[in-house]
Amino acid sequence: MSKTDLHIQENLTTWLSPFFDDDTKKTIQQLQASNPEELNDSFYKNLEFGTGGMRGVMGVGTNRINKYTLGKNTQGLSDYLHQTYPNQLIKVVIAFDCRHNSQSFAKIVADVFSANNIEVFLFEDLRATPELSFALKHLGCQCGIVLTASHNPPEYNGYKVYWEDGGQLVPPFDGEIINLINSLEYTDINFSAKEEFIHLIGKDVDDVFINASVKNGSLEVNTPASRENVSVVFTALHGTSITAVPETLKRAGYTNVHLVEAQSEPDGDFPTVKSPNPEEPEALKMALELAEKVNADIVIGTDPDCDRLGIAVRNFDNKMVMLNGNQTMVMMTKFLLDLWKNNGAINGNQFVGSTIVSSPMLPKLVEAYGVECKIGLTGFKWIAKMIKDFPKMDFIGGGEESFGFMVGDFVRDKDAVTSTLLACEIAAYTKANDSSFFNELVNTYVEHDFYKERLISITKKGIEGSQEIKTIMESARNNPVSTINGSKVVTVEDFKLSICKNLSTKSTEPISIPKADVLIYTTEDGSKVALRPSGTEPKIKFYISVNTSLSSATEFSQTENALDAKIDAIIKDMKLI
Repeated sequence: MSKTDLHIQENLTTWLSPFFDDDTKKTIQQLQASNPEELNDSFYKNLEFGTGGMRGVMGVGTNRINKYTLGKNTQGLSDYLHQTYPNQLIKVVIAFDCRHNSQSFAKIVADVFSANNIEVFLFEDLRATPELSFALKHLGCQCGIVLTASHNPPEYNGYKVYWEDGGQLVPPFDGEIINLINSLEYTDINFSAKEEFIHLIGKDVDDVFINASVKNGSLEVNTPASRENVSVVFTALHGTSITAVPETLKRAGYTNVHLVEAQSEPDGDFPTVKSPNPEEPEALKMALELAEKVNADIVIGTDPDCDRLGIAVRNFDNKMVMLNGNQTMVMMTKFLLDLWKNNGAINGNQFVGSTIVSSPMLPKLVEAYGVECKIGLTGFKWIAKMIKDFPKMDFIGGGEESFGFMVGDFVRDKDAVTSTLLACEIAAYTKANDSSFFNELVNTYVEHDFYKERLISITKKGIEGSQEIKTIMESARNNPVSTINGSKVVTVEDFKLSICKNLSTKSTEPISIPKADVLIYTTEDGSKVALRPSGTEPKIKFYISVNTSLSSATEFSQTENALDAKIDAIIKDMKLI
């Protein structure tokens, strides 16, 4: 019997013991009889914390989201909180999204915390993830939890953990908590709720959060008239953003907002889309159709927990085009930098945050303003950590390629509520000044060079898929390519080994960023290709970036076609599709 098979058998023995409820044991027995492959996938490993907390398919087993895996996490977290804050009243806040079982899972988590004499503030109904981050600090809590699987398919759910600064868990706390969780037995979970420790919260927190979003997402250069003159189409994609975004836009002065009504009702099945992911152009199909009917200037859609957003704007031909996450990040950063510059607030003590797989254009743009661009690993928890690590510096904003942005530090996670407002502010200002969102993006390319990115995600499910992804990374690490699309590879950055290899000089330099299973190739012509296993899905991702100069806006289409062709050639050369 292999180690994997032995591990599965040990887990099955545990889960068929008297501690587990009859429905769980019955489901396991049914899988044993009819679906051994699904059974093995459910028990071959424990769910792990990745870039966005812990996510997985709902069901029985150690590799699934269920009462027991969530309960064990919460018990371990409760123990850690008591160790970290001895002899203190410990408070946590819990939110949940529109997914199936999110509300019942949230109550289970609340029960375990309360059973451990921890005071719980539980949102009465679904709320956006950024409101959870805000509420944590607003209510003076030491910890926060949100039940969500972000943009994953309907069968998924998840568990994000936030610490007292409002950001997600980072080292060393995450490792210490995980070790404590792993040391527990399932029988250590205390499910016996103390209802007197659980308090429902709602509108009182909503109002403060929405007002703060308006304050942080508004540009001083706009007027009531410029905001009223912009036509906005917004879709919640059946998610939680419907509880915050429309009201935020209304309070900011946007009166010409058109909701995609068929996608405004929260629904964990996400019935009108293949994927509730605003990164996917198909997800905004209904919104784009509405935009043509109402002649909208901008289309915005958010994912189920409202931390990322997709944007479409009108191009030079007056056609709606989707922007990628890098383009959105560049534009939002530019307008914030302009605001700070015009106010005379830039003095060399400011910074913008981003990630190693985001566009290399951002550091170039930011540094042109005399502002530092700090780069971290994928995930907004690392940008939040930057704010914590440099308390004497002013944080302007931060973004990453995966359609997320954070305006200031009143929320310490990607925030589609405030970012939606900021996108509308940019649309309003540019329209009032006889320009457009798209036109200003192109002008930015003219000034700072044209960077174009594309993401290739390859799904590899199950035990075999996990091993396949591991093999791909090992092969790339041990046998790095020497050329990409005919251009010589100059450097290979290996974040797992924390070294950057210069293939020309055959020298190495240390990488100060924390370790992660990421490889980045950079070529002589400035192209970049990053390889990274997803921390939240069974995927391996390839991030491709190319660039060139852009002499004028009239050359945009021709230059964009050339860059797209170059990316196509890189994909073909590396056999990614």
